[in-house]
Amino acid sequence: MVFKCLVGGLALFISVLSGSWSVAAETTIFRIGTGGVGGTYYPVGQTISKAISNPTSATDCAPDPCGIPGLLAISQASNGSVSNIEDIENNKIESGFSQSDVAYWALNGSEVFKEKGEYKNIAVIASLYMENIHLVARKGSGIKSVSDLVGKRVSLDDPGSGTLVDARIILKAYGISEDEMRVQYIKPSPAVKKIRAGALDAFFIVAGHPSKAIVELSNDDLVTVINIDGPAADKIVSEYSYFSKQVIPAGNYKGVGDVHTLGVAALWIVGKDQSDETVYKITKAFWENLPGFQKSDAHPKLSSISLKTAFESVSVPFHPGAMKYYDEIGLKDPHFTTNRD
Repeated sequence: MVFKCLVGGLALFISVLSGSWSVAAETTIFRIGTGGVGGTYYPVGQTISKAISNPTSATDCAPDPCGIPGLLAISQASNGSVSNIEDIENNKIESGFSQSDVAYWALNGSEVFKEKGEYKNIAVIASLYMENIHLVARKGSGIKSVSDLVGKRVSLDDPGSGTLVDARIILKAYGISEDEMRVQYIKPSPAVKKIRAGALDAFFIVAGHPSKAIVELSNDDLVTVINIDGPAADKIVSEYSYFSKQVIPAGNYKGVGDVHTLGVAALWIVGKDQSDETVYKITKAFWENLPGFQKSDAHPKLSSISLKTAFESVSVPFHPGAMKYYDEIGLKDPHFTTNRD
């Protein structure tokens, strides 16, 4: 549940930073689980936190719009989708970001959540943007297609990650067994270091483009990004509703043209037990204040967030509080009901 704290010194500290000396007697804390500091979730989460926060109940927050009076949203670095959903389910955080595929598995108790069972305390505030499955290959490795991964040193991400499940789905569609590769199960950060050291040939990463880690590798002319397309991709999209075909436009990574790949949506997940009124206010403030923050240079992906795609690739039901706002502005959820059963 959203919890409240007597702010005291915290509110005073925030007031000093904002140039206002008014101190609210009580502040509602709303935590947002994001991802690693070097990824996309973290800077996006920081921006959303700013868009909905107004802990001192200020009436003039220029140059930015004011958020919800008495609300302090905190974006927290995390291990990503799986850990965010687990923390929401266990009431360690109020909300967090998740890939649409991971959210689907959690709701249905499948894949990485098979042994943990169904996670029923999750709902959606919004679909934010599409994330792309990047297959990053070291230049000189001889990898020009997914089929070329056979015999190579390939990281599929760490056990329990959504990326690992996605990579396995892709490999299966292409008829490749993990036994046919020299597989490693490490996160993108150590994978990048191994690419630089020449100790790894390729790795999978699910991220909004441009991914900072891949940008740095491509700027140093060390990698390319491989297409995931053709009949195998068609088969995946037909079997798994949370996947869609995506194109990473040329120019996102130095020397890399258009990349045809698959994508999943980045969803903003919230605990279903959060009050309808709180989630309504957060949803309203988020969408109404977002344009004022999209001009920032926090991350290029912010420009992709739009009401036009608020329902895109959503894989779990919306929170009733969020739907109250969408109903008010005339948007209808085409896939899910809002009941809490």
